[in-house]
Amino acid sequence: MNTKGLERFAQAARRQLLDEVVAKLEQALATDSAELREKADAIQELREQIAASSKEAVIDRVAYTWFNRFCGLRFMDANHYTRVGTVSPLPEHTQPEILQDAKQGHISDELARFVDTGRVFALLSGELSSSDPQQEAYRLLLVGVCNQYRALMPFMFEKIADYTELLMPDDLLSEGSILHAMRQAMTPEVCADVEVIGWLYQYYISEKKAEVDAKVKKGGKVDAEEIPAKTALFTPHWIVRYLVENSLGRLWVLNHPQSRLVERMDYYIDNSDLPDGEREQDTDFLYISSPEEIKLCDPACGSGHMLVYAFDLLYAIYEEQGYDPREIPTLILTKNLYGIEIDERAGELAAFALVMKALARDPRFLSRDVSPRICMLENISFTQDELERYINRVGRHLFTADLRETLEQFVEAKHFGSLIRPVAGDVTEILRVLREKSVGGDIFLNEIHQRVLKALEQADYLSSKYHVVIANPPYMGSGKMNERLNEFAKKHYPDTKSDLFAMFIERNLELAAAQGTVAMITMQSWMFLSTFAKLRDNILDNHIILSMAHLGPRAFDSIGGEVVSTTAFVIQNTRNHEYRGAYIRLVNGSCETEKDAWLREAIMQARNINANKVEPQ
Repeated sequence: MNTKGLERFAQAARRQLLDEVVAKLEQALATDSAELREKADAIQELREQIAASSKEAVIDRVAYTWFNRFCGLRFMDANHYTRVGTVSPLPEHTQPEILQDAKQGHISDELARFVDTGRVFALLSGELSSSDPQQEAYRLLLVGVCNQYRALMPFMFEKIADYTELLMPDDLLSEGSILHAMRQAMTPEVCADVEVIGWLYQYYISEKKAEVDAKVKKGGKVDAEEIPAKTALFTPHWIVRYLVENSLGRLWVLNHPQSRLVERMDYYIDNSDLPDGEREQDTDFLYISSPEEIKLCDPACGSGHMLVYAFDLLYAIYEEQGYDPREIPTLILTKNLYGIEIDERAGELAAFALVMKALARDPRFLSRDVSPRICMLENISFTQDELERYINRVGRHLFTADLRETLEQFVEAKHFGSLIRPVAGDVTEILRVLREKSVGGDIFLNEIHQRVLKALEQADYLSSKYHVVIANPPYMGSGKMNERLNEFAKKHYPDTKSDLFAMFIERNLELAAAQGTVAMITMQSWMFLSTFAKLRDNILDNHIILSMAHLGPRAFDSIGGEVVSTTAFVIQNTRNHEYRGAYIRLVNGSCETEKDAWLREAIMQARNINANKVEPQ
């Protein structure tokens, strides 16, 4: 995919959206007009949001919300997942199809439930005075579509807050609008691959990342809310394939040696690819009889690139097993794939990308009431009085000391993310019991009840139950961490505290079940520096490295020069000191394309050597 156009669009769109939201906000707060007096509640809500965080945070959040939604709607239009183009015109037209239809007197019955159709038609006919009737009518239609999708994709289209609607950009129809630029960048050809969603996310936050980098260079520390921008890095597709095929793919092939899945896995390394003297018998692995048993988690999923390719591989597995194609997408999203993320907007995009994959396979998927299992971690806290009152109501016998401590571990969940280790190791059963509990009509207790359930749901995602854990974790050295993160690292990850990526290696090995697999791409420094000696000892003593592609520098074309030197590897959560893994050295490649070609060539050469061997008579 040629991403240069996407980069230019996303960066320009962010600047344009921020400017337009700022203008709308200043107007709302400073102008006294009849129109704005009608929106007094929305303006009061806006003032409360600013007081609770900051003006800059509100502006950033609203701009990000509209960017996500505009891009999501364009992707669906381009792939004909919408009956009528919401942000896209018909050929030979310039205005969105939904507005063109409304001008002809047509608004679907489904959309009419979410739109004041009388006002729309009055604006378009001139019966209702407006400085720009078409813009105002289109805004009403657009908000209606977003609210219509709320029931179908609540993670992406939650009910629009009144102040968010108030701050929507004014110009959405001219050639200078963000929607026009978006259509130019997100062509139908580009939107043929849902990978476009991940690239847009990375490029949208790239300037924010540059701002944080500049701050760090001057001696500043990375604040909690800056961690997503500072650590986001979209993983090239060939690296994703290497990781997924040698973890998820390997698990299935070992359990089903006759599977033809290998034929579609260009990056798969198995023992037959090793010379005779180095071949090992794979007998120590998790036994899987049905694809429905597999649980794969990306604990720092970002916009979902790893999960999206895992969806493709799982679909092939189900298909091979003879499942009904209409049932497969629902099974994958409800049984197999799990993601965890601290950046709410990135998590929304990950869920959206998975739904788009499902929709491509099952045109009726949106009617099946299925949401991807993406856990967007939230900060959750309780006072002692709240917990005591709640525990007394639902049953003190249910709450062990470990469970109570677990409920108190999520005060800074958006800060520490998947690195949180729930004290209560398995909360699945207690979560089931509490979901069935009723606190009657007590509004206060019900609010606490919802927080308890959310905390335990987060703890459930963070339990050690996954057959495969796969990640491109955040990279951040301890010198850049803020004080709270540094304290957390020293207390909970003394052996890996020097960098977030190393902490994630340690944590992911815990998230994987016994004999489970961890596949990651990280900085290469853990292989060499004395700082990570204990991590190396842990891996060598308690796990086995199945394979490694030592990439070195220049494996990410989106990062210039020698800034990031990386290694991709697959580790199994079991001991076998005799096992000899496969290692491929790619440090001399000058770019992604070269390293990718060398990796595939090395794998194919090994396959050809073994395929051409003549067995002795």
